[in-house]
Amino acid sequence: MKIISYYLPQYHEVKENNEWWGEGFTEWVNVKNAKSYFNGHNQPRIPLNNNYYDLTNVETLRWQAQLANKYDVYGFSFYHYWMGGGKQLLQKPAEILLKNKDIDINFCFSWANHDWMRTWGSKEKTLLMKVEYGNENEWKKHFDYLLPFFKDNRYIRIDNQPVFTIYDPKGIENGVEMIKFWQKLAISNGLQGIYFIYQNNEFHQHQDDELKNLFQRGIEYQPGKAFTKFNNSPAGYYKRIKHLLADKLNIDSKNMKLTYDYDEVWKEILNSKPASKNSIPGAFVDWDDSPRRKERGSVTLGVTPEKFEKYLTLQLENAKKNYDSDYIFMFAWNEWGESGYLEPDSKNNYEMLEAVKNALQNTSEI
Repeated sequence: MKIISYYLPQYHEVKENNEWWGEGFTEWVNVKNAKSYFNGHNQPRIPLNNNYYDLTNVETLRWQAQLANKYDVYGFSFYHYWMGGGKQLLQKPAEILLKNKDIDINFCFSWANHDWMRTWGSKEKTLLMKVEYGNENEWKKHFDYLLPFFKDNRYIRIDNQPVFTIYDPKGIENGVEMIKFWQKLAISNGLQGIYFIYQNNEFHQHQDDELKNLFQRGIEYQPGKAFTKFNNSPAGYYKRIKHLLADKLNIDSKNMKLTYDYDEVWKEILNSKPASKNSIPGAFVDWDDSPRRKERGSVTLGVTPEKFEKYLTLQLENAKKNYDSDYIFMFAWNEWGESGYLEPDSKNNYEMLEAVKNALQNTSEI
């Protein structure tokens, strides 16, 4: 089995974030400003040796690649923010990786094709930047940007086709036409096609239609899929009402926060059946988005490296038995603002990475 970890490129300054969130903003600002909201709340999270890195430094990417290889993480799925109309965001780290062929890491793109909204630490949603899909001219511009990455020897391929994940296929205006157009461009540029994968869990439930049939696979994105199951249950509904009251009344109590038990979340993941015959299983390290959403965040309780290793081992075994896939998509390599990271921190050091290596070894011996 191969583990692909989602990779957040928001650890360097960009003009737009400085305008929206204040001068000098990167994801580290949220991480450093995090607070502990109840007794035992594991915040703030601190990178090992205070390594608040800058992803425009090529040595950071080189270090990350070496770390991933050492602990058997197969590759990174870079979040890709093509907003259209000549705009994209946070593209520099992937471009640095492309330029530096000596950085030994497999990678692919996950197009986060959603509008950027002001929701962090705010009760009101404000549109910051909208995704514009445009027509064939825009689609070709986007494809031409991606082509050098697709042709890179490190780019992840399935069936000899570069993998490209799309967060929300239904959100694409004229999505069928766009994907067919891209497939034609891929063939005409010497590729054997593009291996399209969708990420949005809700897309599993759509009836077979022309758009869905253009995707070879769908990811069971975790812990989102498990959270949805909990949130839609009577107990989950009650918990969300309490969370809403806590928000409205500014009550700071653990019992009034939206919390999930780590063991129960993993139990749901392990016991659920594949969403479809083409599903790719998911896994997660941890979850706590209070650095971004503050008192309105949600938190997973009871996380330890030992539990993570145990559950990941079981998920790898589950994937071998019940899924027709050689891959697992992991949340995440460096989502520090949502506490989903494999990178070493001051509490667990390298134990989460060691858990990945151990789980893979345990499964390979079965």
